[in-house]
Amino acid sequence: MTWRDVFSLAYRTIGSNKLRTGLTVSIIAFGIMALIGIITAIKAMNQKFSESFSTMGANAFTIRFRERNIRFGGGGGNDVTVSKKGQREKKSNMGKRITRDEAVMFAQTYKYPAQVSISIFGSRNSIASYGSKKTTPNVMVYGGDENYVQLNGFRLSSGRNMSRQDVSSGQNICILGYDVAKKLFGGDAAETAAVGKVIRINNLPYRVLGVLESRGTSFGFSRDNMIITSYQNIERNFPAGNSYVIAVMTGQITQVPTAMGEAEGTFRAIRKMNPSEANNFALDRSDSIAEKAMNSLGFLTISATVIGLITLIGAAIGLMNIMLVSVSERTKEVGLIKAIGGKSSVVRRQFLMEAIVISLLGAVFGIFLGIVIGNLFSIVLQTGFVVPWNWVFYGIILCSIVGLLAGLYPALKAGKLNPIDALRYE
Repeated sequence: MTWRDVFSLAYRTIGSNKLRTGLTVSIIAFGIMALIGIITAIKAMNQKFSESFSTMGANAFTIRFRERNIRFGGGGGNDVTVSKKGQREKKSNMGKRITRDEAVMFAQTYKYPAQVSISIFGSRNSIASYGSKKTTPNVMVYGGDENYVQLNGFRLSSGRNMSRQDVSSGQNICILGYDVAKKLFGGDAAETAAVGKVIRINNLPYRVLGVLESRGTSFGFSRDNMIITSYQNIERNFPAGNSYVIAVMTGQITQVPTAMGEAEGTFRAIRKMNPSEANNFALDRSDSIAEKAMNSLGFLTISATVIGLITLIGAAIGLMNIMLVSVSERTKEVGLIKAIGGKSSVVRRQFLMEAIVISLLGAVFGIFLGIVIGNLFSIVLQTGFVVPWNWVFYGIILCSIVGLLAGLYPALKAGKLNPIDALRYE
């Protein structure tokens, strides 16, 4: 018998035991579905992280008073770092907040050819109103300078940006996020209708200079529900004592390491730090933030792999038992094949083929369901359609190995049957 004949016979045998085959395929499909589904969801999250955190571009970095720690899952206790003196200091209490004077001094004394922007967070629960229309108390207010919009990846859909005079005067001017403008002014022309109007932020009058283009949502939260004013205005109207953030953008990505070194030396001098002291501030490359977030998802990939492997081991045991039962039920059939000249190798191939086909059917259904379920998560995150092709390949290989191992012992057992004893089997 050729391989084609063996496959045809194995396929017909599988089709004649639909319930038993269906249960086995379902077990295998569940394991692969869990594995592929979680991997697909992780790839969608990685894609969203790249979009969300790398808005400034790969040629930019920030200076802040402590590192941004992005974690998923466990990890009790605070992170600890070792200073140059050998002293242990907690990152959660790293350094003192960056003041306005320090940020302004850095912008004035930093000599490297790059754009510098300073900013501060004002409030996360402000209310904006215009006439009878009012937002919910969850509008975020940021303070920046004339370079803040460009260095943070924003674009104006209408109106103008803040000028240096607007910033230095600290007058009540603002730039609205798309959602705020749409809520207060409504309609398709909300962006243009808002420019020049006087709105109220927490009952304080602000004149609208411009409206930002929509940036969509990130992990279920709108990135357009915000208002930008000057950092001088934040100091006067939202004195929360938050730390300033300094953003630096170079002309080319190759200039970033040099620019970061220059920035570190300049800011250490501004903070009056001794040469032996460890930095009490952090420098973050904009493209490394997404990388940190994606690396922290690694445990999910490990968990998905473990879940999938455990399920596949259970499926392999079940498949082996089913194939052993099949050998017992078809003992006379095996005896007949051998009696008419069939070789033991043909019998072994038939049972191995059956096990592999059942495993591959489980793989196909599991991969399909896993991709569908994983992309339901990508729809929630509003990312593109994701297919983890490498894990699709791994899933097929895993299921082939499972089928081969599960069918090996039953196939050997069937091949060793004596044709005379098999024909007499009751």
